[in-house]
Amino acid sequence: MPIPRRALVAAAVALVLPLSACGSGDDGGGSTDASGKVEGDITFQTWNLRANFKPYFEGVIADFEKKYPGTHVKWIDQPAEGYADKISADAAGGTLPDVVNVSPDLVAPLAKAGLALDLDKSAAKYKKEYLDGAWASHQIPGMTGTYAFPWYLNTGPLFYNKSLFKKAGLDASKPPTTYDELFADALQLAKKSKGKVATLANVPTVEDFGRYGVELMNKEGTGFAFNDAKGVELLTKYKELYDAKALDPQALTATPESSGKKFLTEAVAMNPGSALDLGNFKKQAPNLYKDIGITDQITSTGKVNMYVMGVMVNSRTKHTPAAVAFAHYVTDAQNQMSFAKKVAIFPSTAGSLDDPYFTKEDGTDETRVRIAAAKSLKNAVNYTPVLFSEQMKTALRNEVAKALQGKESPKEALDNAVKACDRLLQQQG
Repeated sequence: MPIPRRALVAAAVALVLPLSACGSGDDGGGSTDASGKVEGDITFQTWNLRANFKPYFEGVIADFEKKYPGTHVKWIDQPAEGYADKISADAAGGTLPDVVNVSPDLVAPLAKAGLALDLDKSAAKYKKEYLDGAWASHQIPGMTGTYAFPWYLNTGPLFYNKSLFKKAGLDASKPPTTYDELFADALQLAKKSKGKVATLANVPTVEDFGRYGVELMNKEGTGFAFNDAKGVELLTKYKELYDAKALDPQALTATPESSGKKFLTEAVAMNPGSALDLGNFKKQAPNLYKDIGITDQITSTGKVNMYVMGVMVNSRTKHTPAAVAFAHYVTDAQNQMSFAKKVAIFPSTAGSLDDPYFTKEDGTDETRVRIAAAKSLKNAVNYTPVLFSEQMKTALRNEVAKALQGKESPKEALDNAVKACDRLLQQQG
């Protein structure tokens, strides 16, 4: 039950800050020393954020330029589609931005190629300002160093439809809290509705295997391991759900958006989400909103999944002090708190989650979700391995689909997925 990436994207999220050619070049680039004077022109590129957050980012840039009069920040905004491809093309063409907003999986190949500045060497003085887990999120297995400033985090609860639970004879005040309870309730919901109501709308992803307690990768970061007995057990359970129509028949091709629509139209009884979704429920499905139940993510590890975004500095920038200063400025406590109040995301800075905004109840569901999420983030884990690329996600999804359709056994499917992902891992270098 992944929390859709849209919880980040819709939230403002999946942004990125590439910079154009001004920050790089084929001459091998600049110095890794960030201690010099903060000056020069840098480019700041975001990912589909201008439409909703133009005043915020213009304000951050203006304040930075005022603080450092010798600087100029050029802001470029890219459309959401194809962002990873854009980063790859810029890296290959020597036009990678000075400062790049990345997710951990995007920073990994850049770090391996020597294009991401090691902050443990160049900006270690800032480390104490961030949550330990957030700072560690852009470290790469098999490498030493940290390759991006942590930016915003996200997580969220499971929403469930109380009315559908009641119709199936389940206690709507006691949603499932373990995987065994989830699978049992899902089978009962499907049986009582004669297959018309599924409980889940998504096939398991790598983060679901992680939340189930599966060892995803070896410690050295040289191979994947989610085809162990526990991994096979989880996929076997999902196969049972799929056969009983307790997993939506369209789950094999579902997107976060399509899964959300299934929940809105009450064809699915549970769906992950964030505080952002409550407003949508209220507007688009007021009857559903009245019956919304809110419960914690289900996990066998005691730690929920979190999404992490970061801000990377191009190691070849010609203005290292300015690029590091700006990346830090965007991600400092004051600017993260300001951003978090504009969109349903959470700051990665130490102490910020203790702010009353994240701890004080006011009787609304939105605040209840925000407070619960903030509390869970203090020990949350980014289950998706840093080295798990988009191609690997596709490989796993394809094999999971074969298992659910009965074309392969769960064991065969996961063995094949691990082989495919290991092959892709070797190609990464």
